[in-house]
Amino acid sequence: MGLDDKIRNAAEDLQGKGKESAGKATDDESLEHEGQADQTKANLKQAGENVKDAFK
Repeated sequence: MGLDDKIRNAAEDLQGKGKESAGKATDDESLEHEGQADQTKANLKQAGENVKDAFK
């Protein structure tokens, strides 16, 4: 897994956390759920990259 992939996944996770926090602060459930979805997507990408690394 390249460093750039790790950085992109971490950035996507942070962006999702920001959206989730903003959604909670403004009582915007759709923004909160969108942030949670972004975090999940980033975590799945990270897990896929970890599996690839394990088989190298």
